Amino acid sequence: MNFKIRLGVAIRFFAFLSLFSLVFPLTAVAQERQDEQKESLSAVDEGSYTLRKMLVTATKRVQLAQDVPFSLNVQSGEDIERLNTANLEDLSRNVAGLSIQNLGPGQSVVTIRGVSSGQIVRDQPGVKEQVGVYLDETPISLSLFTPDIDLFDLNRVETLRGPQGTLFGSGSIGGTVRYITNQPLLGVTEVKAEIDGNYLDEGSVGGHLKTALNVPLGEDAAFRLVAYGTRYGGFIDAQKEGGAVDEDVNDGTRHGGRISLLWEPTENLSITPRVIYQNIDLGGFNRDEVFNLFANPYTDPPTPLGDREQHLLLGEAFEDETLIFDTVVNWSVEDFFDVTYSVSYINRDLLVSRDASALTGSVSVDLGFAEDQVANPSNLRDTTDLEQMTHELRLSSSDNGAFQWLAGVFYSDVERDYSQRLPTPGYDALFIPSADTNFPDAVDSPYSSDLTYDLRQIALFGEATYALLERLDLTAGLRWYDWEEDKTFRSGGGFSNADAQNQDITVSSDGFTPRFMVSYDANDNVTVNAQISRGFRLGGVNDPLNQLLCGDAYDTFRGYQEFEDETLWNYEVGFKSSFESVTFNGSVFYTDIENLGVNVDAGPCSSRVTISVPESHTAGAELELSIQPTRSLLLAFAGSYLEAEFDSTIRTADGDVVEGIEEGNRIPSVPDWQLSGSATYTLPGVLSAGESFLSASWQFVGDSITQSGDQIPGRGVFGHGLPYRGASADEATEVDLLLDSYHLFNLSAGLVYDNIEFTAYVKNITDENVKLSFDRERGGRARLAYRVGQPRTFGVVTRMRF
Repeated sequence: MNFKIRLGVAIRFFAFLSLFSLVFPLTAVAQERQDEQKESLSAVDEGSYTLRKMLVTATKRVQLAQDVPFSLNVQSGEDIERLNTANLEDLSRNVAGLSIQNLGPGQSVVTIRGVSSGQIVRDQPGVKEQVGVYLDETPISLSLFTPDIDLFDLNRVETLRGPQGTLFGSGSIGGTVRYITNQPLLGVTEVKAEIDGNYLDEGSVGGHLKTALNVPLGEDAAFRLVAYGTRYGGFIDAQKEGGAVDEDVNDGTRHGGRISLLWEPTENLSITPRVIYQNIDLGGFNRDEVFNLFANPYTDPPTPLGDREQHLLLGEAFEDETLIFDTVVNWSVEDFFDVTYSVSYINRDLLVSRDASALTGSVSVDLGFAEDQVANPSNLRDTTDLEQMTHELRLSSSDNGAFQWLAGVFYSDVERDYSQRLPTPGYDALFIPSADTNFPDAVDSPYSSDLTYDLRQIALFGEATYALLERLDLTAGLRWYDWEEDKTFRSGGGFSNADAQNQDITVSSDGFTPRFMVSYDANDNVTVNAQISRGFRLGGVNDPLNQLLCGDAYDTFRGYQEFEDETLWNYEVGFKSSFESVTFNGSVFYTDIENLGVNVDAGPCSSRVTISVPESHTAGAELELSIQPTRSLLLAFAGSYLEAEFDSTIRTADGDVVEGIEEGNRIPSVPDWQLSGSATYTLPGVLSAGESFLSASWQFVGDSITQSGDQIPGRGVFGHGLPYRGASADEATEVDLLLDSYHLFNLSAGLVYDNIEFTAYVKNITDENVKLSFDRERGGRARLAYRVGQPRTFGVVTRMRF
């Protein structure tokens, strides 16, 4: 079925639902409820079925979510608790158009509406994010390493769909995710805690302990303290040389907290400084291996790998330490305007320590080493040291007149130091590299590199809304940006490119990102909106390739050393409808993308490159529905359909298509369908409880591919060419590179007493072994694996509030 037919079906479906939403409120029942609907911005008393209305700051102004004139989703703190949402991946499955490629805690790639580069791996520090992630006013995005923020004591998570560059900058070309925390409260003493214990089927035990404390400090100040500790249960077993097995190697811990102070010296001025600390320490990765140089069906004797198994010569680790200082100042100049100033400093240290023995061993086989010299433990250590300073000052109108405006200035300076080391004991005696001028002290490290990035940005932005008529609002916004990035690259060792061991490059860009929106109140219950907006992402320079490792692939990929700035235009229409017991929202959109930066695996080079695709598009529809037919029952549904395709073809000098980048082919890492549903039934207390509840949820995620080349016919057959341990050079492994669609079912039940809640839950009831992405080492010659999701999990959580 071609694009026009599929998009036509989606539009007709959307049009029918839009018409239904316009007609429905004209019924007598809806008219009788209109006055009651306006009376409250929060949940009402138990005599009503009115859905809670959420306040958001998606436009950097306080509004009801239903009044924001574009597509967004809000998951409240209560939603997160009732669905036992543990992380952003869990949350994404309940949000139309939001998808997460999860490589483990602290290692996620976020995509909204199909604007995707495909898989980003640990050695691509120059690739910028396509979704902006904020913690309140602080930008915390970092391409692959999206911070795994603990969801405890959050007020809400806002997902803003479509380009948000006008207000949130370059990293928001696909959209923005905003974690909004609970702020200190004046005059209120509050304590809450959460204790969880869980068990992963055929894995290990996990759990967490979390607490929050709010304490007033006199009449004009208060502080809020949040502390947490989490143990992640492991579910991947590692075979070792000699037949031993290490169980649950991907277990780990996370601990941290935040403390914030609110001071209101006057009713018009508030100052809120805050400190945040978090540390993640994992013992391995969620890698389910199909083939490993040292463990495969072709060796003598055969060494097969089972489900959720891998083979290691060395232990692996992931460490992520984050420290954030930020302060927000709000000042209201009565009858004139409001002023907001935010400043933040982030220091983040990351370590990805991998067993690269299969990679190094495959090169050793190519070089003709003896078998006992191939199984040489090799540890690839990638480290990142990030320092980021941001400032934002904005002014906004403070009245409720027909003309509302906001204007601001933004500045950031990001310094990112990235290094790779490949310590391989004894390798210098086996392979004598040329003189290493960059790393003269390196011993037994066939590859070393240091990269530094210094990215500076300044921007001016503004947005204004004018109520042209009683029911018609017009909004226009514009952002001017100026970026400059300095990159230095130094490499050395036998696996480096002797002709390109040094790079000193500066890239820069400036321009404008406008947004235009129209919002029309069809009646008191239904609003129709439309917008045209532009998004932007900074380009960059790929690292030099190693000709020794690449072989024949070197000529194919060396021509793609630079990738251009990525821009897009987004066109969408939508509706929002609110009745007393029903909220029903939807949108359709078309996005025209220029120079989409697509990440591809550079064959056997053991490197990735980003290639700019001149033309691409995404198109689709989103629907979200909440119904509370009775006081006891709450139903929710979310769904999205996406088509994400290339509109250009990239060819080599010989006319061959490069890595599946061909007109009509899919953009990688984008599921076509994403559906979810949940039901919560609350009933009078059982076992003397004041209240009891039962919640069930279902999520469906459509199929996808990891990289653009995965859709090439026959690409799933990997020839290894490695005569080792009895294997010949002719063996090949065949895998399915289409990541299958999957269903997840979750169930929870709880008892609520005065201040205590007990909940038992099961996640992934059917124990689906979800394939999240495909992982290949040295183009698949050395290792083949899937990154997989968490197995069936049983747990009990206790929540206390005082």
